[in-house]
Amino acid sequence: MYFILYPLKKPIWQIAWIASLFLVSCETNTPDNTESFPTHFELSEGKETATYFETIDFYVRLAKDFPEVNMQTIGETDSGYPLHIITYNPEGDFNFPKIRNDKSILLINNGIHPGESDGIDATMLLYRDLVTGKINSPKNTVLVTIPIFNIGGSLNRNSTTRANQNGPKSYGFRGNALNYDLNRDFIKGDTENVRTFYKIFHLIKPDVFIDNHVSNGADYQYTLTHLFTQHNKLGGELGHFVNDIMMPALENGLMEDNMLITPYVNVFNAPPEIGFSQFMDYPRYSTGYTTLWNTLGMMVETHMLKPYRQRVEGTYALMQKMIEIVETDHQKIKLLRTEANHLQKQLRYYPVSWEVDTTKSTTISFKGFKADTLTSEVTGLPRLKYDRSKPFTKKIQYQNFFKPKDSVKIPKGYLLKKGWTKVISLLDLNEIDYRVLQKDSVFRVESYRIEDYQTVKSPYEGHYPHYKTQVSSTQREQQFEQGDLFIPIAQYGMRYLLETLEPQAHDSFFNWNFFDPILQQKEGFSPYVFEDEALQLLKENENLRNRFEHKKTIEPEFSKDWYAQLDWLFKQSEHYEASHMQYPVYRVIKNTSE
Repeated sequence: MYFILYPLKKPIWQIAWIASLFLVSCETNTPDNTESFPTHFELSEGKETATYFETIDFYVRLAKDFPEVNMQTIGETDSGYPLHIITYNPEGDFNFPKIRNDKSILLINNGIHPGESDGIDATMLLYRDLVTGKINSPKNTVLVTIPIFNIGGSLNRNSTTRANQNGPKSYGFRGNALNYDLNRDFIKGDTENVRTFYKIFHLIKPDVFIDNHVSNGADYQYTLTHLFTQHNKLGGELGHFVNDIMMPALENGLMEDNMLITPYVNVFNAPPEIGFSQFMDYPRYSTGYTTLWNTLGMMVETHMLKPYRQRVEGTYALMQKMIEIVETDHQKIKLLRTEANHLQKQLRYYPVSWEVDTTKSTTISFKGFKADTLTSEVTGLPRLKYDRSKPFTKKIQYQNFFKPKDSVKIPKGYLLKKGWTKVISLLDLNEIDYRVLQKDSVFRVESYRIEDYQTVKSPYEGHYPHYKTQVSSTQREQQFEQGDLFIPIAQYGMRYLLETLEPQAHDSFFNWNFFDPILQQKEGFSPYVFEDEALQLLKENENLRNRFEHKKTIEPEFSKDWYAQLDWLFKQSEHYEASHMQYPVYRVIKNTSE
């Protein structure tokens, strides 16, 4: 069963292709073997990956012939082609609210970086083998996959941009149709791809999420590495389940089948045996975003230097093991997620920044290759080189414990000034509950002013992000206008709100430049005019005069800069605009109008 819709403005050859899919769907038969549904990967003897059109055609044929498979178009991408979800449910029921009552839902995302195509081919094989009975179907788990998330990048096919990767013969490009890296867009939502992902994610509300990738780093013996969401950040019993139950079950299950796997090797141009820390999946990344909704997330990172067939087969085996784990623990997973959603509403403080806890680590048995430092024949400087003829197994320290670096007290809610439409649109897409004030109302709020921040010097994913943001806060009674938004914190999207609306948080809307207009002062002064008023201010205000003299005493640079002194005095005067550096999101303490 499937539903497929496409934009009308397409070249003739694409319209013909779409029409051919429709005609095929008019027939129905039920093959009972895998030979009727070969993938392009198999036809190429494991050397090539399917194109976007071959992938979609494959799933159309599965949906036509097997009632257990449903194909749906959800929304647009920057390429002009829609995103699809393919659902596998042996019972043929594709009503997600109903499914969630009894079964766990596993969402598999492929092709976010289309050059890392292993998951695209592995998932096609997995779905085919499930419907044809080659492998056992899960009874308590429904699978949903986005066959290719970055369609624009998939269509931008080449054989050269993955300089360090061992196959396939050709593949897609990392950037999407607008050259965004989609795995940095899950908070800022600049792309149609990610905005459609929000719709998909909140439609199906997955219990477990897998994003399939290929690594780009050191050399070692493993075909597979895993990157589970950071367990301390996930927190509570869910964090414990990921780190102490799900991850060991996956590792042990694969190793029983002689499939080597290790945590993602988080090093750059350094030998892994020195030890490394777990990758922190901030909310900008897919698994960091899904964690905000208490979904158990992981990235698969196959090793770029292993042959393509081996990588695809490894990804297939990993997904099959994850299905088994979800099958076994589906009731526990659903219970833990329900409890986490309830318990988070009782929290008083929320961490907005993290750091490695150097007092704790995990010892892992790591299988690597001897690394030497040689003199480069290119640069004449030291270079790293691995010797695959000298494999080793060593005990190394894996730093997979993090601790909060800074936390905020959780407010009753937030008030957002009307007019910040991009923020409001993202709240809507993420199904955040809020109410629009129907009349002017007075609230007691905690108000932030931006005191300091730093900004990257080079563009990053269409932005110049801020970091090391510091704020000061005051409490006051303030009137808000009809049309402003009140956003209660006690809701399903609580963590999303805290991560985006607290300006100090790593991936806050402030740090992604959403509120940059407040950083520019709009009115100023002419020094030759303001000099006289500044003198009068100092004469009339002893406290101001003392602060001014003290500042000159302790800050030599300030004492030598006449303009800085006048500017400081201007900002203490009634002329200084209140909106400069005033963060337009307020933390609610009490509604005093009620």
